[in-house]
Amino acid sequence: MNRTLDNPPSVAAPFGDRFAHVARLDLPGGALLLLAGQVAVDDHGQVVGPGDIVAQSERIFQIVGGVLAAHGAGLADVLHIRTFLTDLGDLPGYAQVRRRLFTATPPPASTTVEVSRLFLPDARIEVEITAAVPTARA
Repeated sequence: MNRTLDNPPSVAAPFGDRFAHVARLDLPGGALLLLAGQVAVDDHGQVVGPGDIVAQSERIFQIVGGVLAAHGAGLADVLHIRTFLTDLGDLPGYAQVRRRLFTATPPPASTTVEVSRLFLPDARIEVEITAAVPTARA
């Protein structure tokens, strides 16, 4: 069993390399990818789309897609999505983005909770991803 922590060069380092974007566990037949919680920030760490749940959701999945791609995976490899919203009233906008990106039936397993706040004041959403990628693409 081999495990690595990684910040792919194709995605901006998370807040000065304070943590890894992804923990990777190589297993027989493939790899399990555990992505750190992602918020909607640009390459300089500034929140994208303050107050706009759709813009923030789209940016998060752009970041997620970049991290997954660096490990030979894509959104179709996502097993579980854990979402933290500061207002469950934003769920319809977030769901709109998810329905567009995750078209398989059934979609990935999911957990969504409302939290009082996130670590960046203008961030309305944070998303964690667990994905699996077969050896052929890992």
